[in-house]
Amino acid sequence: MKDPVTTVSGITYDRESIEHWLSTAKDTTCPVTKQPLPGDSDLTPNHTLRCLIQSWCVLNASNGVDRIPTPKSPIHRSDIIKLIRNLNIPEFHTQALKKMKDIAEESEKSRACMVEAGATKAMIFLIIRCFKEGKSDSLEESLKILHLIWTPTGDAKEMVKENVDLIESILWVLSLDMEEKENHVRVKIDSLLVLKKVVEVLSSTLLEQLKLNFFDVIMTVVRENISLQATKAALHVLIEVCPWGINRLKIVESGAVFELIELELNQPEKSVTEVIFCLLAQLCAYADGRDQFLKHAGSIAMVAKRILRVSLAVDDKAIHILSLVARFSGTNEVVMEMLRVGAVSKLCMVLLADSETYLKSKVREVLRLHSNVWNDSPCIPVYLVTKNTR
Repeated sequence: MKDPVTTVSGITYDRESIEHWLSTAKDTTCPVTKQPLPGDSDLTPNHTLRCLIQSWCVLNASNGVDRIPTPKSPIHRSDIIKLIRNLNIPEFHTQALKKMKDIAEESEKSRACMVEAGATKAMIFLIIRCFKEGKSDSLEESLKILHLIWTPTGDAKEMVKENVDLIESILWVLSLDMEEKENHVRVKIDSLLVLKKVVEVLSSTLLEQLKLNFFDVIMTVVRENISLQATKAALHVLIEVCPWGINRLKIVESGAVFELIELELNQPEKSVTEVIFCLLAQLCAYADGRDQFLKHAGSIAMVAKRILRVSLAVDDKAIHILSLVARFSGTNEVVMEMLRVGAVSKLCMVLLADSETYLKSKVREVLRLHSNVWNDSPCIPVYLVTKNTR
């Protein structure tokens, strides 16, 4: 035990364990006595037992046992409310914000207490205030806190679903060039993580009214490639807003297709590749997206190379991209390039491999589209295109 506490049933448990029990069990009872324990049951610190545990740790220090630290007093709602009030007092502002950040990093219970006390609303207002006043002093802490405590509750959704100022504020933060590189990276990462959560609850009206500047800023972050976490968050934001209005065309106009191909050519980790292909598949559904895709000299080869090498999700999206290109942009030059760079060979490999039935069906559809051109190639036996699936 690190923080022994006694329940109303008289049994002592470690605080983290019993709190988890009380917050997750449907019918909370004392695990030992089976007496009912309310979810908001008082937990009394067992100072005597804690001192005994610490003494034992000290006696066994030579055996590599570390002394457990004396736990902090639990945070109460009134403590958070006082800190929020202090944010509006200049001489207490910095200290209160740092204290709130420390509390947010402590535990899930502390974060829940902050949400209940109204910290989410306070952080949103603070970020917007920084934007309107052009001051970046409080951004690092406020963005970190908002990211940590954000929960998509009814109140939180109401605060952000039509909040244009919050979106503008985050875009402003992403465009900032801060002097300290470490702060610059950390602030941008937290901004994108907050934006990723915010766009998930934005109203359809606001999603359809996003301006080209929104996509330009996001793509600038992707180009900067400041961290894996930031890049993944930025791509998830684009995927989330992609289906609304003419956002796909705006994403294409921001140069996303070319940048996604370049990013994938650097062979990122599997999770990033899956996001890249998910977004590329959506963008290639539009003529402008396919035009940008085909203008990149390595696009078809890159997509073909990833098939059967990453994951089933990538195979699905990659075959879908080649299908869109072959079906709607299949000029003689494009068809011959698919043959030349090995895309046709890779599609045939899918038929021969232990692939999913639906993938083989999609591959046959692609191969039949230009079988008159590809039939003479040694890489595509005619029986692969014509035989029935089993």
